[in-house]
Amino acid sequence: MGVPTGKGTLLPVFCAFLILIPGGVGGGKILVFPEDGSHWVNMQVILRELHGRGHALTVVRSVRSWYIKENPALYTSVNVDPPPSEGFSAEMFEGLLQRSLQVQRMSYVRYFLEQQSDVVYTLRLIHGSVLQIISTILEDTTLTALLHEERFDLLLTDPAFPAGVLLANYLDLPLVYNVRWINTGDAHMAIAPSPPSFVPMYNSFLPANMTLWQRVQNTVRYVTSVLNERYVFMPIYDELIARHFPPGSNLLSMQRRADIWLMRVDFVYDFPRPTMPNMVYIGGFQCRPPQPLPDDLEAFVQSSGEHGIIVMSLGVLIATLPKDITEAIAEAFAQLPQKVLWRYVGERPSTLGNNTLLVDWLPQNDLLGHPKTQAFVAHGGNNGMYEAIYHGVPVVALPLLFDQFDNVLRLQVRGGARVVGTATLTTAVFKEALQDVMENPSYREAMRRLSRLHRDQLVSPLDTATFWIEYVMRNKGAAHLRPESWDMPWYVYHSVDVALLLLVLACMTVAVPVVTCRALCRVVFKKKRKME
Repeated sequence: MGVPTGKGTLLPVFCAFLILIPGGVGGGKILVFPEDGSHWVNMQVILRELHGRGHALTVVRSVRSWYIKENPALYTSVNVDPPPSEGFSAEMFEGLLQRSLQVQRMSYVRYFLEQQSDVVYTLRLIHGSVLQIISTILEDTTLTALLHEERFDLLLTDPAFPAGVLLANYLDLPLVYNVRWINTGDAHMAIAPSPPSFVPMYNSFLPANMTLWQRVQNTVRYVTSVLNERYVFMPIYDELIARHFPPGSNLLSMQRRADIWLMRVDFVYDFPRPTMPNMVYIGGFQCRPPQPLPDDLEAFVQSSGEHGIIVMSLGVLIATLPKDITEAIAEAFAQLPQKVLWRYVGERPSTLGNNTLLVDWLPQNDLLGHPKTQAFVAHGGNNGMYEAIYHGVPVVALPLLFDQFDNVLRLQVRGGARVVGTATLTTAVFKEALQDVMENPSYREAMRRLSRLHRDQLVSPLDTATFWIEYVMRNKGAAHLRPESWDMPWYVYHSVDVALLLLVLACMTVAVPVVTCRALCRVVFKKKRKME
């Protein structure tokens, strides 16, 4: 049973239940603060594995959460009831999609400026919602006292937004991240060196091998990202931190102190880059061998004959595109011999062919693992890209929002995807892309190679994740793996103070002999004049 909080009240039954909850045979007690949407999809995979290993899980969730439901068979819920806010609404994401399609049609300079403005506006909205949630928790003294008394072994969170980070620091718990993005970009940027010369910035659409002009663009994005983080988003939490944390506390240091960063990254797919000892790579941990399809779906798949099927899904947040784009996609599908399974919610397209089945849900992993699947039409979400790699299925990508543009670029560079501009999509362009991906063997060969490399690991990514979570529990943290940079001011990290000192010494090295020579010359000149 969950507990509504936020008005200073708790259900007594829940209090007793939480205090008496068993830790499992040889298991620990883990507090979990997840993110919603697709982030929750992969967090659940880790939670099921931890639950199966005997650990007791407690999940903090908002009562208005979309996907994080109460699940007493898997975990105990702490339900938070923050004041309503503008962030995390279906209307917001619909507006973001419309805006994304609009700016994609602009010139590069205008696109960059509009994109940065939109990023700031959107993230301020979402951070505002996150602030409401964590404020509600920390101001509920009954709840925080109960959480303190529970003596959890660690807090597991997705730090895309920092509510879980703040709670872990408030409770003084060891901290483990299930992470890909944080604040304004790639989580590596928080603690690992990220030279903009070969590390593409979030939403840059740039490869690792950049031209001079691309490096200029990337550096501008790097500086903009750092400034946004420090002077736009971090100050949102300043008042909360001043009220609930010791003097001198700051969010950046709290974020960097995590013991283990479970990175949803595999460099088979992502671009190699500098890393740190406490970053552990678990990209694709949610992937698994396919299970049998439901009878109705299996019958539909088998009816495709030798042509096979195409699977299309745009993830958990976007189910429907604007009508003109939807009609173009449906018309292209109708002209192909393959059968199509399309996860779709909304008005039925008028151009839909008899070969296309619309469903409001589909078992994506199992379909991608089916031998009759010829191509995957996807928006470029991280989870879907790894599932496509795991099963070796080539991708036709329609990126829409956030990191999707970067994800599909990486897969395109690796040879496994064809990226199509969604904003300017036509039936002819989409049909040609589908035929290219299915008929050109290079795409499937590239994906099969990526699949072989991704699977060729000594320990599975999911086992790696659970090992390190349990490692932190066994050892009460992993501070010995944290780099000293986590608590350095920026001018120390970048050796600005060293550069200034060396500059002063260099100036002194030049200035002292010059001054000395001038002084000696004056003395000699004086003596000479006296002698004359």
